[in-house]
Amino acid sequence: MDTVLITGGTGLVGRALSRLLTEVGYRVIILSRHKGIAPDNALISYAQWDVSRQTIDVEALQQADYIVHLAGANVADKRWTASRKKEIVNSRVQSSALLYDTLERYPNKVRKVISASATGYYGEDQGRAFVETDTPATDFLGTACVAWEESVLKMKQLGKKIVILRTGITLSKEGGALKEFYKPLKFGFATILGNGEQYISWIHIHDLVRLYLSGIVNHELEGIFNAVAPNPVQHKELVMTMAQVAKGKSFISLHVPSFALKIGLGEMSIEVLKSCNVSSAKIQQTGFVFSYPTIKAAMEKIFAPKQD
Repeated sequence: MDTVLITGGTGLVGRALSRLLTEVGYRVIILSRHKGIAPDNALISYAQWDVSRQTIDVEALQQADYIVHLAGANVADKRWTASRKKEIVNSRVQSSALLYDTLERYPNKVRKVISASATGYYGEDQGRAFVETDTPATDFLGTACVAWEESVLKMKQLGKKIVILRTGITLSKEGGALKEFYKPLKFGFATILGNGEQYISWIHIHDLVRLYLSGIVNHELEGIFNAVAPNPVQHKELVMTMAQVAKGKSFISLHVPSFALKIGLGEMSIEVLKSCNVSSAKIQQTGFVFSYPTIKAAMEKIFAPKQD
């Protein structure tokens, strides 16, 4: 039984990925800062690390055949003050550095590192979909993603295969951006940000964790891939589809003007209003088939009535 070590394993994607990995027969070790977390699955265990102190459970890492690197401060949690931006970058770069240093210093059997990145790597689209070879944006998220990816790619020097998934907006009812989009809908409002014409490159969480699994089971899979569904949509289509699937006709659409977002979110509003059309062609060419290729299919799955 192979073992997968997951950093950031207690987050939205990490929890879903852990479930999938154990379902198909992998053992999972989740690196966490906290002690004494009781595993709810016999195939899941926890080990400690502390990125700020650059400490890690070496034995846990030595048990790993694969590392899935998801750790990093949530980009959307707080306003982007200078200190918050530093925290966002450092949490990613320093965690990668800790993994690199430990892999370099201690004997291990890690074959591949599969890491998150983000479509924030790209800037405002210019009438065509971004592909993996496009140059990065020079704004905060673009430069942060470059530093993040470089810190992971360095592990190639240790003979590790690397897969990096530039992930779009991850759709899940359990958290992330969709949970925020849904909040006003509880009160009957489908809230459209700005003019709503900005393109959103998204992915259903089920497809995202399947991509991580593909990175493990497909030994030929290596390099940088966009982790986005094949059909990006304008923000207003995403919100309206969510509203129609979840509420039928029982809602009113409401635009939040750009200036209000800029006042409320500061620099982060750039990302909310940015149009980012990203291509999934490269990952599809590897044979990966999306379970939820359209926004309607994704929303119908997310808001499907629970079965008794």
